[in-house]
Amino acid sequence: MDPVLESYYALEEKVKQYNPNLDTKRLFAAFQYADNAHSGQLRKDGSPFVTHPLAVAEIVAELELDTDSIIAALLHDCIEDTGSTHEEIAKLFGPAVADLVEGVTKLTRVQYTSKEEEQMENLRKMLMAMAKDIRVILIKICDRLHNMRTMNYQSARKQREKALETMEIYAPIAHRLGMQKIKWELEDLSLQYLDPVGYQEISDELLRRSSAHEEFMAGIQKKIKDRLAEEGIKATVYGRVKHIYSIYRKMFAQNKTLDEIFDLYAFRVIVDDIPECYNVLGCIHDLFKPVLGRFKDYIGTPKPNGYQSLHTTVIGREGIPFEVQIRTWEMHHTAEYGIAAHWKYKQGLANDKLGTEEAFEWVRKLLENQQDTDAEEYVRTLKVDMFADEVFVFTPRGDVVNLPAGATPIDFAYSIHSAVGNAMTGAKVNGRIVTFDYQLQSGDIVEVITSKSAHGPSRDWMKICKSNEARNKIKQWFKKERREENIVTGRSMFESELKRTGISLAAITSEEVLPHLLKKVGSGSLDDLYAAIGYGGMTAQKAVNRIRDELGRLTRDKNEKAAAERLASEGTSPQLAAPAKLIPGARRSESGIIVEGLDNCLVKFAKCCTPVPGDPVVGFITRGFGVSVHRQDCPNADPARRKPEEEGRWVKVSWGESELASYQTSLEISAKDRDALALDVTMALTAAKVKVQSFSARSLPDGYAMVSIVLEVRDRNELTSLINKLGQISGVYQVKRATG
Repeated sequence: MDPVLESYYALEEKVKQYNPNLDTKRLFAAFQYADNAHSGQLRKDGSPFVTHPLAVAEIVAELELDTDSIIAALLHDCIEDTGSTHEEIAKLFGPAVADLVEGVTKLTRVQYTSKEEEQMENLRKMLMAMAKDIRVILIKICDRLHNMRTMNYQSARKQREKALETMEIYAPIAHRLGMQKIKWELEDLSLQYLDPVGYQEISDELLRRSSAHEEFMAGIQKKIKDRLAEEGIKATVYGRVKHIYSIYRKMFAQNKTLDEIFDLYAFRVIVDDIPECYNVLGCIHDLFKPVLGRFKDYIGTPKPNGYQSLHTTVIGREGIPFEVQIRTWEMHHTAEYGIAAHWKYKQGLANDKLGTEEAFEWVRKLLENQQDTDAEEYVRTLKVDMFADEVFVFTPRGDVVNLPAGATPIDFAYSIHSAVGNAMTGAKVNGRIVTFDYQLQSGDIVEVITSKSAHGPSRDWMKICKSNEARNKIKQWFKKERREENIVTGRSMFESELKRTGISLAAITSEEVLPHLLKKVGSGSLDDLYAAIGYGGMTAQKAVNRIRDELGRLTRDKNEKAAAERLASEGTSPQLAAPAKLIPGARRSESGIIVEGLDNCLVKFAKCCTPVPGDPVVGFITRGFGVSVHRQDCPNADPARRKPEEEGRWVKVSWGESELASYQTSLEISAKDRDALALDVTMALTAAKVKVQSFSARSLPDGYAMVSIVLEVRDRNELTSLINKLGQISGVYQVKRATG
C-alpha cells in the first residue's frame, strides 16, 4: 500500500477509537482534496507535502477533537500554499471547517518593523482566534509541534528562529490552555536547537543513569501500590523522570549540576473519585516524610486553565525527595490535554462551561492589556502573565483571585477593578497592614484600603507590580490624568538621554528629519512622544535608540543619493565607479572622529577591534548606524576580505580633537595559571588608574589561564603603557588587544 494512504488509514482508525460514528466518506474526501491540492509539492526531506497535514491531523486526533477539527487540520495549508479558497472549502466541507482553516492561515507571520512588533501582532492574532474559536489555536499548536519534530531538515538559522518563537509563544499558550504533554515536548524540542550542547549533556547523563533511575522508581512504585492495596484503594501508579527542559531550567536558575538536583522524579497516582485522592494523600504522607511547604491542593482551588491535582513532595528512606501527584482519571485527561480534553464528551463549545465568557476572561484581559503598550514590553510582560507560576489569594468575601507568582497588593487591587487600584491607600493581608511591595502567598486573605481623597497611583507602583494588567492600568491613569506633567517629565528624560548619546536636539527637530523620526517612534508630535515617555508607555532609551537608528538610515540614504548624483554628473556607472574622492574639511562628530567626505554623520566604534585615539583607523558606512570605525589591522577591515560591491562604502577617517574623556577598548591576557593571578592583574589596573568596565578570568585545560578585560583609556599611548605594565606580571606571556 502507498505509504501516504497507509498514514491516512492509520489516522482514520485513531479517530474511530474515540468517535465510532465518524463519517469516513467525508474524512476521506478531505484527505483526497488535500492530496490533490498539494500535488507536486515536497517537504524539505523530499517527502510529499501532504504527509505534513496528515501528521498534524494525527496529533489533533490524539487530542480527541471533533471531526471538523480533523478535517481542518488536513486542509490547514490549502488556502495559504495552494489555489484553494474559503468559499470552495466551505462549499465542500461546510463553513465551520472553512472558518477554522482560514483562522489557522491568518496566524501565519507577517513582516513587521521590529521583532517585538511581529511577536505582539502574532500573539494578538492568537488571542483573538482563541476568543472566537479555541480549536483554531489547538490546530496551530499541533502544526507547530510537527514542524518542530521535523526541524532537523531546516537551516541552522531557521531552526533557532523557530525554536525561539516556540519557546516564547507556543509553549506558553499550550501551558495556559493546560496542554502539559504538548508543552513539555515543545520545550524539549526547542531546547535541542537553542542550546544543543546543554540538551545533549543532560540527555546523555540521564541515559547513563537510566538503569539506576528505573530501579529507584520501581521500588517507590511498589511501595505505594502495596500500601494502597492494603487500604483497599484501587489506583494506577507510575513514575517518570522530569523532562529535560525542566531539569535544564532548574540547573540554570539555581546554578547547579545534575548531581545537585535531587527532585528529578515525579510519581502519579490516579484514582476513580475525589474522596479517594485525599485518602491516597494520607497514605503517602504516612509512608514517606512530607517536605514542609511543598503541598498544593489544586483540586480545591483549580488553576485557571482547569488543571486539578494534589501535589506533595516527600522524602523516602533513600534520602531522595520526589513529587507525588494525585488525581482522578478525568483530572488526568484534562492535565494531559487541557482544554482539548472536553471534546472527548462534548462537540464544540456551545454547551460547554469552557465556552462561557468567564472561562475566557483571561483572553479578554490579555487583549485589553495591549492597548497603549510598547511592543517589546507587551511581549515580555505577556510571557509573565501567561507562563508564570500562580498564587491563589482570597477576597474578604472568600472569592478566589489568581495572580502571577510574586504579585503584590497593587496587582490584587487592579485585578478587582481599575477604580479600586487608583483609590488604594493601603492593604491588609490576613488582618495585618502590609507594605505595597509585600509578595502575596497562596491562601492569603487580602483587603484593599481605599479613600475617596486618594491622589491616584504612584509612578513607583509600576516597578513594584508584577502583572501586565496592573501596570497597564496605572499607565492609563497617568496618560489620562497627568498629560502636562507627563510632557514635562518625558521631555527632561528624553533630552537627558539625547545628551548622553551625543545627539543634539537641533539635529532631530529640523523639518527635513522630524516627520521620519516621529513615525519611527510611533508618535504624532514631540509632545505625544514626551507624554508617552512620561507615563511609561515608552522608555527614553528606546526612543533615542530608534531615533539614532533612523538618523543613521537617513544619513546613509542622503550620502548614497549624493554619491549617485555625483557619479551621474561625471558620466560614470555606479557599479564600475572607483571610490568617490573625499572632500576634506567636513564637519567632525563629537566622538573625535573626522569623516572625510561625509557631513555631520553618526559615528560608532566597532566592537570587534575597539579603536582608541592614536590607532590607524578606517571607516565603513553601515546600514542604520552611520560610520563604523575600525582599526586598520582589524580582520574585518582587511582589504582582502572586503566585498567588491561594498568597496565604495569604505571611507577615510582620522582622529581630531575629542569631547570624550575616554574610549572603551578590550584586552586579552594569556598567562600561566596560578594563585593570585587575577589579584595581581587587578592591582596593576588600579595602579594605572584606568576605569574597568568588565573583568573575567578562566582556567584553560593545559595549565594556562585567560583574562579578558574591557576598560576605558584616553588614547593609544595610555593603552600601550598599560599593556607594558601588565606584561611584567609574573607568569604573563602575552597581552594583546582583542580583534575581530
